[in-house]
Amino acid sequence: MDEKIIQQVKQRYGIVGNYEGLNRSIDVAIQVAPTELSVLIYGESGVGKEVLPRVIHDNSTRKHNKYFAINCGSLPEGTIDSELFGHKKGSFTGALDDREGYFSVANKGTLFLDEVGELPLATQARLLRVLETGEYIRVGESEVRKTDVRIVAATNVNMQKAIREGKFREDLYYRLNTIPINMPPLRERGRDIELLFRKFAYDISQKYRIEPVRLTEDARVLLLRYKWPGNIRQLRNLVEQISIISQEREITPEILRSYGVTDDSLGETGLVLHGANRMEHAAEAHSYEKERDMLFQLLSSIGKEVKDLKELVHSNMETIREPQPYIVNEQRYAPTSSIPYESHHIQDVEDIETIEEAPMSNKELMKKNIIESLQRNNGNRKKTAQELDISERTLYRKIKDYGLEI
Repeated sequence: MDEKIIQQVKQRYGIVGNYEGLNRSIDVAIQVAPTELSVLIYGESGVGKEVLPRVIHDNSTRKHNKYFAINCGSLPEGTIDSELFGHKKGSFTGALDDREGYFSVANKGTLFLDEVGELPLATQARLLRVLETGEYIRVGESEVRKTDVRIVAATNVNMQKAIREGKFREDLYYRLNTIPINMPPLRERGRDIELLFRKFAYDISQKYRIEPVRLTEDARVLLLRYKWPGNIRQLRNLVEQISIISQEREITPEILRSYGVTDDSLGETGLVLHGANRMEHAAEAHSYEKERDMLFQLLSSIGKEVKDLKELVHSNMETIREPQPYIVNEQRYAPTSSIPYESHHIQDVEDIETIEEAPMSNKELMKKNIIESLQRNNGNRKKTAQELDISERTLYRKIKDYGLEI
């Protein structure tokens, strides 16, 4: 690791911090830049993943050619193939002219595909072909075209989980993941948090010609103990709010807490808000995915045990007149009443049937969660997507699939 080169890169691209993990990421980007290998950058939202593709391009043999950054999550699913690969006039409604896609106009250059995990499976297949052969076909035509584009991708999702769930092609993952680079979250970077605070405070003071805010020692400690779920983006927003709104230039822990920075925070919110709005947003941004999975597993387990119990009761219904001991999952249960079987256990069977209906399929559970979340958020799809921890495009697709459009 050449510290001098790393410091030069930091100065050129405005990267602040001395955390070892950050330096390692920059070092890998510099080393891989002269090659033609595909790179996949991992990191949470807001950690600054977008700076590394620029470093790679500017230090490669393609630096004099075009560089495009594309957010795959923001492209509508119906037009994403046209955006990437181009289309022929008349190939679909609205295709009034021929159009060259990014893979054509970026020939000999670099494409940065941010949020690559959001690509539809059909588009993933097209992308894999380009990566392996350099060939693609515009939408609406059959002519095979060639391109020479280097791909740098980034994602904030668990790719292994996406592969297991069938949302991302395993072969494309290994093709993109030739060189993995991890951008560390802000909460792991220690004193870098304070350095970034000072930088943002200085930048804002220069822009608006105001005195920069500064931290007391206690406020500095609180800042370092906060979890920063929104990472650098959240920190920048916080400094901007405090610099403009606060009358005080010396920032105390009390001032930080009024903007949502707490020493016991688990990082529920990705934005700094005030009062009731902050509390509401924290609830909206919380992910219930783990809780849903645990609940579904519990219900499935209960359903299986109840089914076994019901089958055992039915198999003895014709011959057993008095309640007998029975065993479920290697546990012995004793009868609790001497009431005749017909008057006592028939009601048990009805109860069992009612309980067994509780477990739902993943699709039914997701549909139910979407309906309830839309109701809680008064139909606001953006807030609903944040609460369910999915992209807005995925939410729109599921609303359409489940027939929930209003």
